[in-house]
Amino acid sequence: MLVLFETAAGYAIFKVLDENKLREVDNLWREFETAEKANKFVKLKHFEKFQDTTQALAAATALVEGKLGKSLKKVLKKIAAKEAHEQLAVADAKLGGVIKDKLNLSCIHNATVAELMRGIRTQMNGLITGLPAREISAMSLGLAHSLSRYKLKFSPDKVDTMIVQAISLLDDLDKELNNYIMRCREWYGWHFPELGKTVTDNLAYCKCVQKLGHRTNTATTDFSDILPEEVESAVKIAAEISMGTEVSDEDIEHIIHLCDQVVQISEYRTQLYDYLKNRMMAIAPNLTVMVGELVGARLIAHAGSLLNLAKHPASTVQILGAEKALFRALKTRRDTPKYGLIYHASLVGQTTPKNKGKISRMLAAKASLAIRYDALGEDTNAEMGIENKAKLEIRIRHLEERGMRKISGTGKARAKSDKYQHKSEVKTYDPSGDSTLPSLAKKRKIEEVDDGEEQADMKPTKKATLSELSETVVEEGEQPPKKKKKKKEKKQEVTVKEEEEEEEEEPSTSFVVETPEKKKKKKKKVKDE
Repeated sequence: MLVLFETAAGYAIFKVLDENKLREVDNLWREFETAEKANKFVKLKHFEKFQDTTQALAAATALVEGKLGKSLKKVLKKIAAKEAHEQLAVADAKLGGVIKDKLNLSCIHNATVAELMRGIRTQMNGLITGLPAREISAMSLGLAHSLSRYKLKFSPDKVDTMIVQAISLLDDLDKELNNYIMRCREWYGWHFPELGKTVTDNLAYCKCVQKLGHRTNTATTDFSDILPEEVESAVKIAAEISMGTEVSDEDIEHIIHLCDQVVQISEYRTQLYDYLKNRMMAIAPNLTVMVGELVGARLIAHAGSLLNLAKHPASTVQILGAEKALFRALKTRRDTPKYGLIYHASLVGQTTPKNKGKISRMLAAKASLAIRYDALGEDTNAEMGIENKAKLEIRIRHLEERGMRKISGTGKARAKSDKYQHKSEVKTYDPSGDSTLPSLAKKRKIEEVDDGEEQADMKPTKKATLSELSETVVEEGEQPPKKKKKKKEKKQEVTVKEEEEEEEEEPSTSFVVETPEKKKKKKKKVKDE
């Protein structure tokens, strides 16, 4: 029985001298207690040494993937030519199947073989002669590093720690630049305060101070390469009527030196930004397209690495950077924040405040997909990011326009839509149609005028008015009054009937004759009115 044993130095083929001892698996370790016992149990048949680390790495990766490498194939062909009848013990069952298919060697893999491999590994220095222990350990370490790089697909272009450091340095430079420029403006403002109001750009201000020095040199200094003509003329006019104090040459030297520092840091910042932009496009192109270089770099720096960021869900990516506000909202039971670092993305910034929450949520969902594609995918193109960004822009347009336009007309006016009101399908009974009584008629004005006679108002009696009231009460269908009033109503009805009988006997029109005294009182009332 032959044993295939892989080492960092090369392939070793051992032959088992006493196969009967393999039956006792539990006692097999005793055969490898010392190097002498091991040499009596197994014997080195052939050793194929690797030429360099590249060959060792290729052989190791082939073994890890369960494939038959070129060097191993050569060794096994030599063995198969000499001892084809022997069984070959292998550590990997998958590799044994490949060897059996290609070389027609019977391979075996079981618990006994695993124990045998363990024993050979413990006494490897004694079984393989000509290899010092120090060299074997160095080879093992080198091969382990190479194999780790291969398994992780290590590439210097995919190192995201450079992005973390670059964005941190960029933020630090911005803070330092602001401090330096504030100090420079305040310092030189004692000598020439009007320059700060005229020149608003910080870098142009520092370059002007570098070139100018004392404000008395303004008339002879040319600012055409720094400032436009209008601003240059305004600076020269302001220098003639300046209210600043006089300063010494030593003060001006220190101010100019500070301006030199500001200009140098500004130039380095532009270089660093270009470097960061290129690194982001190399490492996370889809994320860069979605949210921009600075926001993408800050997200990676906040998470620690691109792989850590890829593990976060979209909801976490959305509020990444707003942890304090989130925990404060949870503690006080208020609304949680809608966005964190992603708020500074261009897609969120160009929307109205009403839709910022919706767009940040959609952008976080698409950005999380882009992050995972960049971190775990093999392609380095930005097609997915471009497609998702186009979809988001269409969605923003629909939200801004509310997605509703008139079909007819110009098409620019929005469609007028009524407010939605829920209409129940359950029909209810309407009792208003039950009553057949007519509604209350309006009061009639009785005015009758004879030819040649004056108008006279007819005064109805109290009994008549009571009868009219009783009729209206009956018409409205109201409840009858209480029992106490029934007797009075009966008496009123009797009097009304008697009056109707008298009216039938008399002519249809009856007038009340007015006395001259009453006429005079009426005329006075009309005059007063």
